[in-house]
Amino acid sequence: MPLLFGERKTLADSCRQSGGGGGGGGGGRAQHFSDVSIPPPDLPSPFGELASALSDAELRESAYEIFIAACRTTSSKPLVYTPVVERGDRSLTSAMASKMKKALGLKSSKGSPAKPPKRPTTIGELMRVRMGVSEQTDERLRRALIKIVAGKLGKRAESMVLPLELLHQLKASDFPSQQEYELWQMRKLKILELGLLLHPYIPLGKGDFAAQQLQQIIHGALERPLGTEKNFESMQILKSSVTNLACRSLDGSSPDTYHWADGSPLNLYLYQRLLAACYYSDVGSITEENAEIMELIKKTWVILGVNKMLHNLCLSWLFFHHYITTRQAETDLLCSAANLLTEVGQDAKVTKHTAHLNILRSTLSSIMGWTEKRLFGYHDTFSTANIDSMQGILSLGVLVAKILAEIMSPKSHHKRTEELDVAQSKTEAYIRSSLRTAFAQKMEKVYSSQCASKSQPTPVLLILAADVGDLARKENEMFSPILRKWHPLAAGVAAATLHTCYGNELKQFVSSAMELTPELVQVLKAAEKLEEELMLMAVKDSADHDDGVRKLIHEMRHYDTETALANIVRSWIKRRVGQLKEWADRNLQEIWKSRANNENFAPSAFEVVRMVDETLDAFFKLPIVTHSAFLPDLVHGLDKSLQYFVSETKLGCGTQHNYVPAYPTLTRCQTGSKFRKKIDQDQNETMWKSQSGIVNKKTPFGILQLCVGMNTIHQIGMKLENLETKIIKCLRNAVSSQSCISSGSDIKFDLSRVACQEGIKQLCESTANKVIFHDLSPVLWDNLYVGGPASSRIKPLLKELETTLGIISDNVNIRVHDHALTALMKTSFDAFLLVLLAGGPSRAFSHEDYNILEDDFKDLKDLFLDELPEELVEKTSTKVENVLNLHQFDTATLIERYKQMITEVHGSVAKSTSPPPTTGYWSPNDANTVLRVLCHRNDKAASKFLKQTYNLPKKL
Repeated sequence: MPLLFGERKTLADSCRQSGGGGGGGGGGRAQHFSDVSIPPPDLPSPFGELASALSDAELRESAYEIFIAACRTTSSKPLVYTPVVERGDRSLTSAMASKMKKALGLKSSKGSPAKPPKRPTTIGELMRVRMGVSEQTDERLRRALIKIVAGKLGKRAESMVLPLELLHQLKASDFPSQQEYELWQMRKLKILELGLLLHPYIPLGKGDFAAQQLQQIIHGALERPLGTEKNFESMQILKSSVTNLACRSLDGSSPDTYHWADGSPLNLYLYQRLLAACYYSDVGSITEENAEIMELIKKTWVILGVNKMLHNLCLSWLFFHHYITTRQAETDLLCSAANLLTEVGQDAKVTKHTAHLNILRSTLSSIMGWTEKRLFGYHDTFSTANIDSMQGILSLGVLVAKILAEIMSPKSHHKRTEELDVAQSKTEAYIRSSLRTAFAQKMEKVYSSQCASKSQPTPVLLILAADVGDLARKENEMFSPILRKWHPLAAGVAAATLHTCYGNELKQFVSSAMELTPELVQVLKAAEKLEEELMLMAVKDSADHDDGVRKLIHEMRHYDTETALANIVRSWIKRRVGQLKEWADRNLQEIWKSRANNENFAPSAFEVVRMVDETLDAFFKLPIVTHSAFLPDLVHGLDKSLQYFVSETKLGCGTQHNYVPAYPTLTRCQTGSKFRKKIDQDQNETMWKSQSGIVNKKTPFGILQLCVGMNTIHQIGMKLENLETKIIKCLRNAVSSQSCISSGSDIKFDLSRVACQEGIKQLCESTANKVIFHDLSPVLWDNLYVGGPASSRIKPLLKELETTLGIISDNVNIRVHDHALTALMKTSFDAFLLVLLAGGPSRAFSHEDYNILEDDFKDLKDLFLDELPEELVEKTSTKVENVLNLHQFDTATLIERYKQMITEVHGSVAKSTSPPPTTGYWSPNDANTVLRVLCHRNDKAASKFLKQTYNLPKKL
């Protein structure tokens, strides 16, 4: 058994190969609207595709047959054939035309339409000409209809299957040739196939017997013509299957209307051909003939299954389609389409026909697709030449969007606010999309021109700012007045969009800027000017929409060019300061390995100051007007870098803690014959190691290097004042009236100045401690008073110390000289006390030794009196002399004095279970100081007291 829809392609191809057309012979064709009924490439038909190919001529002929049948069978007059020259259809009424014009919003005709050589005199004749049907075909159709109606006893056209009736009535003898008859017959079978099998009004059931029979007959007609006499079996089967298929109903009852041409989309394709015939060459106008024809076309609704909504939808599509195919010249057509779609939208709210709603969605989506393609880029679509058409296209697009929204959400269609939201949201989407596209095009054009330019390129954002300003003004003058009808803040949305587009580029440009150049400043100024213009555009004429304006202003994130400029300057400062610190880190490792210059300071001192000086020069050359605003940040950064350099330099030379020994544990001096014997060098070294642990520790720095360190830091400190003077001078010479001379500490290198002062002080102390506790250790710790004061006095130490004083005096800067020698004097005095009070068990004194000790210390003082002010030396020596006086007291007096001190603290000596702690602040009023004098007193009374009180050992 053949397939249900088998061979339909072969049937269509057979018709085309045989030269299938609409008219047959005779009768010319006038210009008609269906000539442009084929959609342009970017506008496909919204009604869907026919399942079988059917030419435009075949559709027009079939539609004309339905039109004539509907008109004749619904007329109150008997259907009698009259030759063309004798026909007299109903007269034309201008009142009907006027009513139609008003409903559609079309213009009045500007004169008669183009006339064919022989003007038709009746509506029927006019329709024939417009649909391209020949007179011979028309007469054959009318004769057949007379017979059909007579045989049906007054049945209306919807109660018959017209192609079947015509197949039965017309024979080969009615046609000029057998070939033409066969083509005509095949076309009728094609219509039956489309209407009953391929696009039925009611879907076919699986394995429908009548459908299979009809398909077999159509398939057989490809091999030989169908016999149409009543007695032919094939005709009986055809009639039976067609009737069974056409009279089906959803509820199973026998309907009064046969369904053979009302399945979608066949019915819409046929109806479109009828609507196209309403219009002649002047498509945009309504004439009396058009109004009359339209009333007659409506008689076909019952056959084609068309209602008011579908009629208006098809007609609106017709207007919209013709507007496009005529190069968008007739804007009234958009108005007509919009008026019709407004009615369609109202009817769609109550319709429950799913197929009709699907057709509506498809049609509206097609219209929206075309309009949005133009509106999403309206800057490319419209110009001064065609700006008038924008309103029509926008109006239609917004209307279609509203109807589609109502179809998708039928419960909300009555809400006015939601209708406004659809209009505003769509309009806003068009504005933002078009302006983003226009902005991207402007930017691409600027980049291309800059790349092609051989001259010094102008910053892209500088040119782009001017272009965006022009674009904003064009938008405000040309497009915003139209767009404002659907969005009250159209200009504001445009301004916000352009503001964001340019802002994104500006942000990227600023973030990638490595230097503060004049070009960058120009861009920031242009951006600031553009922002002011866009802000004004956003708020102008928006007094009644405060909430919307606030939202837009919030969206327009401030460019804040001042902050951007400040960030760039601060970034520049941070980078330059960072470079200085990196230089310091690299050079600190090599600073003391290089040879000093003639002035005995490291070349790095000159280099670091030079870098700071160059940084200040570069800063005051920056193209900004407020140097004083950023100067504190720069000075603070440079100050910290210099502080870092000085501090690291100081630490690199070591500190006093590297050389000063720890105080040894309290012990009792040895007495007896062995006490007076001089111990050898090895014993001395062993003893001192146990006390300090560093006597043999080596240091990479000599006295000369330490002197260079002091001079280097001093040199940096001396240059700070010059740098501060330079800053004040540069501020005075600044062009900007906003620049001012700061009176505070924001232009002073206070951190560096303090670091230099502390650095010199610490280096002086380190040098002194190195000399005394390291370099002179053999003559100080190993010999002074070891074996008794009389046998090992201070002169060897003074000789070595005098040499050291000469070295320091010759190599330090004159302004550092007193600091260095003062530190050496204080350390020497402290070391002298340390020998007396913490010299260990190898050193013992009696109160008779006081004169020796006093004379030795006087010689030590005299050494420094030659180099330092007497007042300073005397003041520094006071502590030593006060402690030294304890040695002139006898042992009993010292013990009594010590007991009194302990009693004041603990109540009695018995309650003091351990010696008082060592503070290092030697004083005759300090219990630990008095105790240490007793520990070094060479007599039995002291030994007995110490043994009984604290059980002190005689060895470490």
